Amino acid sequence: MKRRLSQIMVEDGKHKELTEQIIKAFYKVYNELGHGFLEKVYQNSLYIELKRMGLNVEPQKQIKVYYQGFEVGEYYPDMIVNESVILELKAAEAIVVEFENQVLNYLRTTNIEVGLLLNFGVKPEVRRKVFANTNKKLKSA
Repeated sequence: MKRRLSQIMVEDGKHKELTEQIIKAFYKVYNELGHGFLEKVYQNSLYIELKRMGLNVEPQKQIKVYYQGFEVGEYYPDMIVNESVILELKAAEAIVVEFENQVLNYLRTTNIEVGLLLNFGVKPEVRRKVFANTNKKLKSA
């Protein structure tokens, strides 16, 4: 699949403060629980921590996918925070490119432009993804 370079933007400042709060909560949960639990345990724990921080957290919110105006499926990102950042949680050995592509697909099909991939593996890992393009503005109009 071809993507123009202008569609993917590296904007380190977009929602920087919010993503820093989320990452802080991620490490707090990781330091408390360590690795080895199922993904759902980390999701529930991170949800509690983010809510304690006063953030608006929507777990497993349905996102519909359209192709040429037809609904062709749906997906459920692990969490959406403050309607601005999509979180995808993993409890895997390491982050692989398929996980990163999953986050980019979520961003491509929504008006949300920032995503965090958080891995509760043996070594905690965080990947921040930003995807912006002009089609997003057309979808929200």
